[in-house]
Amino acid sequence: MSNQQNRRFTVAIVGATGAVGETMLNVLAERDFPVGEIIPLASERSAGGEVEFKGKKVKVRDLATFDPAGVDIALFSAGGGVSKEYAPKFAAAGAVVIDNSSAFRYDDDVPLVVSEVNPDALRNRPRGIIANPNCSTMQLMVALAPIHRAVGIERINVATYQSVSGAGRSAMEELGRQTAAILGFQDPDPQRFPVQIAFNLIPHIDEFLDNGFTKEEMKLVWETRKILADDSIQVNPTAVRVPVFFGHSEAVNVETKTALTPDRARELLEKAPGVVVVDERKPGGYPTPVTHASGSDPVYVGRIREDLSHPRGLNLWIVADNIRKGAALNAVQLAELVAKESS
Repeated sequence: MSNQQNRRFTVAIVGATGAVGETMLNVLAERDFPVGEIIPLASERSAGGEVEFKGKKVKVRDLATFDPAGVDIALFSAGGGVSKEYAPKFAAAGAVVIDNSSAFRYDDDVPLVVSEVNPDALRNRPRGIIANPNCSTMQLMVALAPIHRAVGIERINVATYQSVSGAGRSAMEELGRQTAAILGFQDPDPQRFPVQIAFNLIPHIDEFLDNGFTKEEMKLVWETRKILADDSIQVNPTAVRVPVFFGHSEAVNVETKTALTPDRARELLEKAPGVVVVDERKPGGYPTPVTHASGSDPVYVGRIREDLSHPRGLNLWIVADNIRKGAALNAVQLAELVAKESS
């Protein structure tokens, strides 16, 4: 037993040079995950460079030529195309793959898991692959699962206000560049986004679908139902990109099956794992992406109040760091659950 408890794992990070990959490395170190060997992987273009892990420089290897034999856990954050090509190869070689893309989220034989909500689901992974939800779904589920389990949720109306880091490093660079240009009375010159993002809001994330919603919006529909194992939940989403570097915010209205008072909702949320309630009715008594979420692990909930227009309606404001909890932290938390299976 003691040998099992002291087991160290060979962990591969696919997409190690990206924003999420770098955060995965940091979170593994911060949480003292039992890493025996860390293997950073990236495309040929980024291979050969170095990343830092626990104060040491580690060389980034080329994913295309890497042999996955011997890898215990592989954390993927390199896009759906890369995941579809390489995740099955890592799983076939014996690794448990935790994938941050949308490549496998909607497959019936791949569990879609939020560590605080449905951790037991990851045990049933016939393909050796576990899917990480989309960042906007992730924080929504951490906050709404305790409410759904207490009184049931019939309908969710949600407007997301998503930071540019959700679109990658190039999007963050564009926001910085445009902000500087505008303040210098120059043309913002949109390139990464279809229109100016600095000092603006863009009600468009991901591609448009035939029903008029974007794929980002439909992810909230599909993933909510799968994670909560309830296809009856109705979800009405709008996703907006905002000029914030880190942290997604969500204005949420839920219609519950049984009426729930704000006080009872606060009690449920204060006991919920991964949730911090910031709900005072005074200036600054609410969470924001900059003052609370950025760089921190919890999902913050505030502005909890009754819906004046519906007898079973409740309003909430939900904020979290989309790179940490929305991607890297949950992946590492899932890896911790996998590691516990070996002890």
